This record gives sequence, structure tokens and C-alpha cells, in this order.
Amino acid sequence: MRARPLTLIQDELVEYDKAMERMTDLVGQRQRDERPDTLWLLSHPSVYTIGRRTPIAHLPDPTRGIPVIETGRGGQLTYHGPGQLVGYLIVKLDEGEGIVDYVREVELRLVDALGKLGLPAERRDTPPGSELLTGVWTASTGRKIISIGMRQSRGVTSHGFALNVDGDLTPWNWAVACGMPEVDMTSVKRELGDASMEEIRAAVARAFEAS
Repeated sequence: MRARPLTLIQDELVEYDKAMERMTDLVGQRQRDERPDTLWLLSHPSVYTIGRRTPIAHLPDPTRGIPVIETGRGGQLTYHGPGQLVGYLIVKLDEGEGIVDYVREVELRLVDALGKLGLPAERRDTPPGSELLTGVWTASTGRKIISIGMRQSRGVTSHGFALNVDGDLTPWNWAVACGMPEVDMTSVKRELGDASMEEIRAAVARAFEAS
């Protein structure tokens, strides 16, 4: 994998709507070459986000009290909440490089980060006619630990990934995650018994050459 160093921005808990406003601003700056390629690490209060193709049947019961927001990224329903590390990637793609190419790179960098934390993981190829298997799974238990949904506009990527670290996994069971009713969502804490958000932030930043 070739070198692609990124500038790192770090925040703690940021409301989803406010994060989208700032991400849009960062994308505009990158399109105008006013800033370098960037990784923004943060977390969100509890929220479900859905893609444009998410079926109504996949949405949670409204009585759960967690807001549902439609977003412009690819992919299906995702849950965000405290204890999850979200990474937004604002990267100018190379000539001839497409968003699918970059998503594969993102998967591989995250697999590397988890491996260095002692959690073997893997990406998966999508069988013809199946729901897109974008993301990262644990190698030993076969559970999904990272969701990825991205898009590109005028050659610059936006949105990114959500890595479950040590948060409550219950809200994933109240909806159909990633368009896959049978998916078993997991976290670093569930797999390893313990998890340090600080350590995982540092490992992810290193995997993306971000500083």
C-alpha cells in the first residue's frame, strides 16, 4: 500500500448535524486545495443514520427514542453512539482512482490497526447479487466490528467509518444494521474483554499515517 499521509483532527462527542456541517466545509476546502488530506476522529451521541436506499422495514421502532437521520453517504443503516470511534476521511482521489478503490484501502488500513491491537480482522468480497459487504469483520468470531459508508464529490471523499470500541451494542439489535438482518455487530471490548479508546485512536491514526 502506497504512502498517503493525512492531517489529523481529533474531537470527543460531536452532534451528528454539527459534524456534517463541518465535514461539508472540510470537503470544500479540500476541493479548492485549501487544506491537505484529512482524517477527523470523533464520536457522536446516539443516532441512526441511513443511506438513500435503506428500506423502511430496516428502521428502528420510533419508541426507542433514538433519532434517525438520512445522510448522503453510501451504504445502509448504521448506529452511532458513545464508545464508538468515527473517522471521517476527506481525501482527494488520484487520477483514475474511484471511491470503491479507496474504500478497499480504508478497509485494509483498519484491518492493520486492529491486528496491531491484538484483534485479527478481515475485509470481505461481496458475492454477486448480495448486499454490499463493505466493512471489517473479526477473523475468529466472524462478527462485524467496523461499518464503512463513503461517497465522493468532485474527486474528494467524505464520510468514513465507525469502529465499535466499548459502547452499548444493544441499539444495533433494534434495527437492521448494514442491510443484513443476520449480522452480529461486535466491539473491541466484546472481543478482547477490555478496550482503551485512547489506544485505539492512536492505532487508527498510525494506520492512516495521520498526525
